[in-house]
Amino acid sequence: MGKILRERKDVDQSLTWDLSAIYKTEEDYNLAIKEAERYTEEIESKYKGRLNSADVINECLYKLRKATEVMHLTNTYAYLAVAVDQTNIENQARNAKLTNILSNLQSRLSFIRSEIIEADKEVIEEAIKGSNENANYLKEIKEFKKYALHPEVERVLSALSGTLNSPYAIYNRAKLADMDFGNFNVEDKEYPLSFVLFENEWEFENDTEIRRAAFEAFSSKLKEYQHTIAAAYQTQIQKEKTLSSLRGFDSIIDSLLFPQKVERELYNRQIDIIMEKLAPHMRKYARLLQKVHKLDEMTFADLKLVVDPDYEPNISVEESKKYIKGALSVLGEDYLQMIERSYDERWVDFVQNKGKSTGAFCSSPYASHPFILISWTDKMREVFVLAHELGHAGHFYLAQQNQNIFDTRPSTYFIEAPSTMNEMLMANYLIKTNDDPRFKRWVLSSMISRTYYHNFVTHLLEAAYQREVYKIIDEGGSVQASKLSAIKKDVLEKFWGDTVKINEGAELTWMRQPHYYMGLYPYTYSAGLTIATEVSKRILKEGQPAIDDWRAVLKAGGTKTPVELAKMAGVDITTEKPLLDTIDHIGNTINEIIEITEELGEVDFEINY
Repeated sequence: MGKILRERKDVDQSLTWDLSAIYKTEEDYNLAIKEAERYTEEIESKYKGRLNSADVINECLYKLRKATEVMHLTNTYAYLAVAVDQTNIENQARNAKLTNILSNLQSRLSFIRSEIIEADKEVIEEAIKGSNENANYLKEIKEFKKYALHPEVERVLSALSGTLNSPYAIYNRAKLADMDFGNFNVEDKEYPLSFVLFENEWEFENDTEIRRAAFEAFSSKLKEYQHTIAAAYQTQIQKEKTLSSLRGFDSIIDSLLFPQKVERELYNRQIDIIMEKLAPHMRKYARLLQKVHKLDEMTFADLKLVVDPDYEPNISVEESKKYIKGALSVLGEDYLQMIERSYDERWVDFVQNKGKSTGAFCSSPYASHPFILISWTDKMREVFVLAHELGHAGHFYLAQQNQNIFDTRPSTYFIEAPSTMNEMLMANYLIKTNDDPRFKRWVLSSMISRTYYHNFVTHLLEAAYQREVYKIIDEGGSVQASKLSAIKKDVLEKFWGDTVKINEGAELTWMRQPHYYMGLYPYTYSAGLTIATEVSKRILKEGQPAIDDWRAVLKAGGTKTPVELAKMAGVDITTEKPLLDTIDHIGNTINEIIEITEELGEVDFEINY
C-alpha cells in the first residue's frame, strides 16, 4: 500500500468495508429514517403524559427499543461513510442532516426518561419486576433521578445534542480535512506526510534522520492549528463543566464517572500507581532502545522504535487470517465463524487513503454486524491491532446475541478489556508456535512497544494530562493552547524523567488524540488491559474453565458493573493487586527482552532486577 496516499475512489474496493450490509441502497437508508420518524410519532402520541403505571412504561420501552435500533443503524451508516473520507462533502452533508433529524427525534422522545423519573418509586420498582429486558434500563434511570433536570430542560438538551457534540466534529475536520502536511525533505529527497502516514509509518522509521525530520515537520503543522484545536477543546470541557454543575455533581470528573459505574478511587488509583510504578520499567526499556539503535540521545520522537527492526516480517491481509484464526479460535467455534465472516463479508476497511480517520476502531450497530476501521501497513504489528478490534467486535457480537439493545454496552471502564485480551491471546499463540529466540523477543517487544505502550503509557499519560485540565476547569479557570502544551509537557517529563528528552513538538501531543472528546475514556485503556492481563494469565494456567468464564463475561454485555464483570472473570479490581501484578508482568517482560538481547550478543546492557 506504500507511503503515497490515494484518493478514496482509487483504492482497492475489495479491501474496503461493505456498508451495504446495513442498507443496500440510498433508498433503503431514507426509508429507515422514515421508519424512525414513524416510531417516534407513534410513541409520542400514544405514551406522552401516560407513563404512570408499570405496564404502560414497559410497553413504551418495548417500542423505544425498536426505535433505538433503527436510529443506531442509520447513525452508524452515515457516520462510517464519513469516517473513511473526511473530505467527501456529500457524505458530510448527509451525516450532518441525519444528526439534525436524530437530535429532533431524541428530543421528542426525551419525555420517556423524564416521566419515568417523576413516577412514584413503587411504580418504577413494579416496572423493574415486570420486565427483565427493561430492568437495567429502569435501574439506571432510578439512580440518575437525583441528577435529572426539569423535563423541558432535558428536552432542549436532547434537541441540542448535535450542536453540543460539534467540538469533536470540528476537531476531526481540522485534523483530517484541513491540515495539509505536504512533504518533508531529508538530504534533498522528498517524503509524503499526513496524519495517517506519520502515525502508521514515520514514527516507526528506523532511519533516525528521516524519523526525526518527519516528527519535526508533523509537529510544525500541528502548531499552526493549536489555537483552533484548543478553542474546540475548551468548548468541549466547558460544556462538560456546565452540564455537571447543572446536574449537581461536585466536579466534571464525578459527572463523567457516574455512567461508568465506578468510584473515583479506581480512577485515581489507575493514574497514580502507573505514573509512579510503571515509569521505572518504561525508562529501562527506553534505554534499551537507545543502545540497540545507537542513538546519541533518546528523544520523544524515538519512542516508537522496536528492539529488532530488521526482524518484523511483512504480512498481507490475506496472510493475517492464519494468525488471527489460530490465536482467537480458543474463544469458541462461533467466535471463529465471526472472524471468517469478517474477512469474507468485508467487515474491515483495510486501505489507507486521504481523509480517512486515523488509528483504528470498531463500530458494532445492533441488528447488523461490526465494522472495523484500520489502516493496514503490511507489517506484522497490524495483526495485533486487528486482533484488538476483533476483540471489540467479538464482544458485541456475543452480547447482542444474548442481550437487547439497552443491555449490550458495558461501562467504558470495561470496554477495552475484551480488545486487549485478544492481543494477549495473540502473543500467547505466537510464542507457542515458534521457539526461535529472535521471534520470541519480537513478540514480547511487540507487547511492550504496542499493547502496553499504547494502553499503559500513551493513553495513561493522556489521562494524567486530562485530570489536570479538569482540575483547572473545576476551579473556574480556562485553558489555551500554551497552557495545554505546558500541562502535557509536564506530564511527559514526570513520567520519562531524564531518560527521554521531551523535544520540541512533544508537548503538542494533546492535539493528536480524539479521546478528550469522549469523556474519561483515556484511563480506561489501562483499566481494561489490567483485567485482560490477569485473565490471560488465568487462561494459560487453567485453560477451558477460564475461557468459559470469559465468554460468560462477553455475553453479559452491560448487565453488570465493571467490578461485577471482572469478578466473573476471576479478577478483583476493588483492590490495587491486579494493577500492581500487571505492572510487575510488564517489568518482567522487559527484563526477559533484555536477557534475550544480551544472549544474542547484540548489546551489553546493565540492569537492576
